[in-house]
Amino acid sequence: MAGRARYAAGKPCWVDLGTGDLAGAEEFYHGLFGWDFEPRGRSHSTALLRAQPVAGFGPVREAGWVTHMAVDDLDESVKHAVQAGGRLLSGPDQVFDEGREQGWGALLADPAGAMFGVWEERDFPGAAMHHVPGTFCWHELAVRDTEVAAEFYRRVFGWQGRVSGSYTEFDLRRPRETVTGMVEMTDAWPQEIVPHWMVYFAVADCLAAADRVESLGGVIEIPPFALPSGRVTVASDPQGAVFSLIELAS
Repeated sequence: MAGRARYAAGKPCWVDLGTGDLAGAEEFYHGLFGWDFEPRGRSHSTALLRAQPVAGFGPVREAGWVTHMAVDDLDESVKHAVQAGGRLLSGPDQVFDEGREQGWGALLADPAGAMFGVWEERDFPGAAMHHVPGTFCWHELAVRDTEVAAEFYRRVFGWQGRVSGSYTEFDLRRPRETVTGMVEMTDAWPQEIVPHWMVYFAVADCLAAADRVESLGGVIEIPPFALPSGRVTVASDPQGAVFSLIELAS
């Protein structure tokens, strides 16, 4: 679990949801994770678990869940991303809350089109908790050209890839830590599935959580299955945003 200390550069620090139905999304995720919500104006809110911020909700910029990486220098990170073949989708933007500067953020797409965010903190480092039920615990990139993607993220964040079959784990250099994964989209993946970042949320019981998704109006896209890391299911909320749930093995 993370406290309010800052996140190391290159580490996922926040997730947010773009949705066309803020009230409906809040109702769904309250039922699924027990989140409460703090309004941020008319169109945004912050999801709270035990009164601590764990995710953001906002209007459709790009529908779905977005992973944000911590950076030390937003302008430099954006410049490196564009030079490495990425695209700047929005920002850099300065974010304020109640008159205090929270930080600077931008939204980018990698060379394959997978969207992600970068965040340079001021007063807000990111999620107050992770790796506990109801919070994010893993972030996984799915692309067809893994070599191009690995080189892109190495240049932007300094990630070092460790390859095992069709899967890659990315490590920070300092501190030495595994922070994200990448799966190769082989020919078995339907062509309509575009490259993307998948957010995994921890749950205490994957089977029960899958049942809860459906009872709340969501859809189980891939039924629960076992991995060495735990039992996993892929779901979508009533507005169509896709995410994964995992009951961690340890």
